[in-house]
Amino acid sequence: MTATNPIDALIAEKGVLLADGATGTNLFAMGLEAGEAPELLNETSPETIVSLHQNFVDAGADIILTNSFGGTRHRLKLHHAQDRVRELNKRAAEIARSVADKAGRKVIVAGSVGPTGELLVPLGAMTYEDAVDAFAEQIEGLKAGGAEVAWIETMSAPDEIRAAAEAAIRVGLPYTYTGSFDTAGRTMMGLLPKDIHGVADGLAQAPLGVGANCGVGAADILASLLDMTDAKPEATVIVKGNCGIPEFRGSEIHYSGTPELMADYVRLAVDAGAKIVGGCCGTSFAHLAAMRKALDAHEKSARPTVETIVERIGPMRNKTASAGDAGEGRRERRRSRA
Repeated sequence: MTATNPIDALIAEKGVLLADGATGTNLFAMGLEAGEAPELLNETSPETIVSLHQNFVDAGADIILTNSFGGTRHRLKLHHAQDRVRELNKRAAEIARSVADKAGRKVIVAGSVGPTGELLVPLGAMTYEDAVDAFAEQIEGLKAGGAEVAWIETMSAPDEIRAAAEAAIRVGLPYTYTGSFDTAGRTMMGLLPKDIHGVADGLAQAPLGVGANCGVGAADILASLLDMTDAKPEATVIVKGNCGIPEFRGSEIHYSGTPELMADYVRLAVDAGAKIVGGCCGTSFAHLAAMRKALDAHEKSARPTVETIVERIGPMRNKTASAGDAGEGRRERRRSRA
């Protein structure tokens, strides 16, 4: 590979890495208003973003994600900022870099790259080439600001993942990608967890890691993790699950996961073969600190079953991902290999 690989180097040192928690949820708690673009805070309130990253580093994160999830021209257009892609992404990376550089230990700055919100042809109007160009524009800004990895996340369409990966390769930044398996055990566009590994096949550079983030809840994403590590045990697999299940309390969303639940999620994720574990929606600094403590104290144990996950974490909420269905699917695969 032509690009450096900070992830493998740190995994070699630490075994399993802890990625950070939620960006949006924590920014709302820090004053972001509904409908506002978090990316604009990189310029209007940089001290808020510094605090976000610093709190995650203090909680023990090995990887922090830049505040740039909606940083493509397509997403920024919703806030009349489509002509500021490079500067907003560059600033996002610079802020994260400033925190990481003062950590006193290695903290990887990963440039968050979320979906464009557009559909690729033939379902929509965006061509594959347009998607590559849009992602490259964003990733160029992230690289200029000091991001070490393009962290492609919360994806649904294999073609959009591939376009973002190709953009990262064009820019000269190593990359990872994760899908959100939130629709009957698949992504919204039908990708299965076991098929995540092949999305970038044939590209000039392979990903540093692949996996899942966001989705439905901790139990569901752990079930997806089993499928991903079963399909390719040697892969560097990422799992960055939501903090329990979202619940509406009046007009506000709260997540059911306690620090204790997220600590057990970490133990199960490591036992299931994940090499990078973090939190997504709802995961606070306190949750991440409990996850760090659990990771540091945990000795890898037996690979869990879906039944074990449900018993320890709670029921899965994906409409077809019941313990019985998932368990039967795994038993069928074992029978077919025998």
